[in-house]
Amino acid sequence: MAHYAFLDENNIVTEVIVGRNEDEVVEGISDWEAYYGEFRGQRCLRTSYNGNIRKNYAGVGYSYSDNLDAFIPPKSYESWVLNEETATWEAPIPYPTDGVMYTWNESAGDWEATVFPTTPEVE
Repeated sequence: MAHYAFLDENNIVTEVIVGRNEDEVVEGISDWEAYYGEFRGQRCLRTSYNGNIRKNYAGVGYSYSDNLDAFIPPKSYESWVLNEETATWEAPIPYPTDGVMYTWNESAGDWEATVFPTTPEVE
């Protein structure tokens, strides 16, 4: 079972489907990207859950880069930068490795320790 992403005219993923494996030949058809793309009238590219094909599994709203041959998730924060090796967005400051949970604070431009609500003491 293979997965295929349909792209609009701006290379944005509009849908992901399950389709035929690339090594399957049915009624003389073996190029499934071309077949599905022609059938739908959209560009169609294979994607994979494990990232072996085009770096990331495509999702609706992801973009496709011809230069990187990769699906890129939507940008999380304005300050984050694209890692072209992984085709993922990264914070300008690495995530702390001290065992505390953090969330990104865009206005501060830094990681902020996550504060969880406490439960009242039971007597």
